[in-house]
Amino acid sequence: MSPTTKAQLQIHFCVLLWGFTAILGKLITLGALALVWWRMLIVVGAIALLPRAWRALRTMNPRLVASYAGIGVLVALHWLTFYGSIKLANASVGATCIALATPFTALIEPKLARRRFSMRELLLGIAVLPGVALVVGGVPASMRAGIAVGTVSALFVALFGSLNKRLVDHADPLAVTGLELGAGLLALTALTPLLPHVFPALAGDPFALPDERDAWLLLALALACTLLPFTLSLIALRHMSAFAAQLATNLEPVYAIVLAALMLGEQHELTTTFYFGAAIIVGAVFVHPLLHRPQRISHAEVLGTAEARNVTE
Repeated sequence: MSPTTKAQLQIHFCVLLWGFTAILGKLITLGALALVWWRMLIVVGAIALLPRAWRALRTMNPRLVASYAGIGVLVALHWLTFYGSIKLANASVGATCIALATPFTALIEPKLARRRFSMRELLLGIAVLPGVALVVGGVPASMRAGIAVGTVSALFVALFGSLNKRLVDHADPLAVTGLELGAGLLALTALTPLLPHVFPALAGDPFALPDERDAWLLLALALACTLLPFTLSLIALRHMSAFAAQLATNLEPVYAIVLAALMLGEQHELTTTFYFGAAIIVGAVFVHPLLHRPQRISHAEVLGTAEARNVTE
């Protein structure tokens, strides 16, 4: 199995796990801020118990540490707005809005990851926009605020994914995960007093204690749907572009919509128009491999990552 094929399989496994994040985000009763805060704390606490992560962290120079920390702040803001979108709308809408990260990534990645701009990728990214428009038209007016916040979340995905693409080859993925999420945790804690003025709907007490049910759901969210796919995506995406990874991540709404229908009964909140829009978004995912010609890797510069996305949710 070639490294590229293996990476693609790993990314799709990550996307499957990320499909559960929207569902868990809806089931957990904590506000968006507290949910993200506890999610990051649990992941960072788990990684802190691993000697491998500490050994790798000691080998990083201060500039690299600062760069990963800055990316971690973007990850935290993505998760905050992602779960804010879910709380303001629902799991299906929040996950589908992430598809907007595809055109954002097509524009941002070439600059940040220092690779050639691809008009084909931009056109394919733009192709998802009619689908997103149909999704917007297929939800009640009361959920439009969730779509707006979800769009901001998609922009953060494109930013931190493209930056991770540029830097991922410089450090151990497990240490990078701990460093980024640790920095994101500190940033959220520091930003708590400002959030009521910037995003009132996302404000709240980050230190609110979860009840027993929420605690178990948070453990599942942090360990199975965050730590594992976040780290695995950093490994896999050394062999694919941030755009290709983000396009594959557009399958996340499919898993989220199916799971939301089975577990939350959200199909009653959405119209046929919504599902037509989701179908267009998914179609773009399958068109990309047909248009992409395999290329021989001849330069180390092409080895990099995106998240998760994750780096999703």
